[in-house]
Amino acid sequence: MKDTDILKKNERIDQLYSQDIKIIQSPDVFSFSLDAVLLASFAELKNSPKTKVMDLCAGNGAVGLFASQKTKGSIDQLELQHRLADMGDRSIQLNQLGNRVKMYNLDLADTFQKFNKDSYDYVLCNPPYFRNQTTSKKNPNPYLAIARHEVKTTLNQVLKVSSGLLKMNGKLFLVHRPDRFLEILETLKRNRLAPKRIRLVYPRPHNEANMVLIEAIKDGRPDGIRFMDPLYEYEGEEYSQEVKGFLYGKK
Repeated sequence: MKDTDILKKNERIDQLYSQDIKIIQSPDVFSFSLDAVLLASFAELKNSPKTKVMDLCAGNGAVGLFASQKTKGSIDQLELQHRLADMGDRSIQLNQLGNRVKMYNLDLADTFQKFNKDSYDYVLCNPPYFRNQTTSKKNPNPYLAIARHEVKTTLNQVLKVSSGLLKMNGKLFLVHRPDRFLEILETLKRNRLAPKRIRLVYPRPHNEANMVLIEAIKDGRPDGIRFMDPLYEYEGEEYSQEVKGFLYGKK
């Protein structure tokens, strides 16, 4: 069977060459972008078959699939929107990872009806970035609106569920917006998550940061935060050498 036989109407297959992972995408719905690649690259996972990973707000499954190359453990993915979950499930089949990676079409609010508390070593999350305010200008595409705005969940709910899933000293890896950094820190603390490693992402040198990558530990000590070197997306008009490595592999 050819790869394209798995596609439905108006879908395509994109590839992350550095990981040799194929992802089913469609212009009709939310597609993965650089933040998914950076989050998967930032996550440090034990390469053990006993490792358990949860990918929350999984979209079409990109983050969990990219991270699957860093561990021999199992990865569960949770996504609210049926069409995205279906695309993610077929991407798992496309990459022949069905023995380790599972997609669940489930509302975040119902997480603990399906999954046990205190049972995961790691949680990965690329959540909606923007508050759901009446004055917010939302994308008319409902798939994009739900993926980008807190229409169906909130930062607090995402971090509460993350904390609930994690074992003691388990780790959360999160990508978010720097303009909500203080709120993120306060919400992490409220949910027993101690930030340990932080990396700011900038489009180019001398620009303001547009993403923040955060590693937090459940019930970790409140001190010892490390700020990593800045990550620059571009050098001139091309991706930076570091980003090229994440996308295409290091030559």
